[in-house]
Amino acid sequence: MKWDDLLAALALVMVIEGIAPFISPQSLRRMLEKVSRIDDRTLRLTGLVSMICGVIMLYVVRQ
Repeated sequence: MKWDDLLAALALVMVIEGIAPFISPQSLRRMLEKVSRIDDRTLRLTGLVSMICGVIMLYVVRQ
């Protein structure tokens, strides 16, 4: 893997993460409040599923 790819991916994550607070900060606050009430097991499972989907997508795109 090249450093350029990693930095491009991180830059894209930053752009995507910045969209919600820029467009609708109040909606982001409400969503974060709801997420803070979710139990740890559910959050971990959601994170695991997200990582697996990301790895699969990366594998498909890089083929």
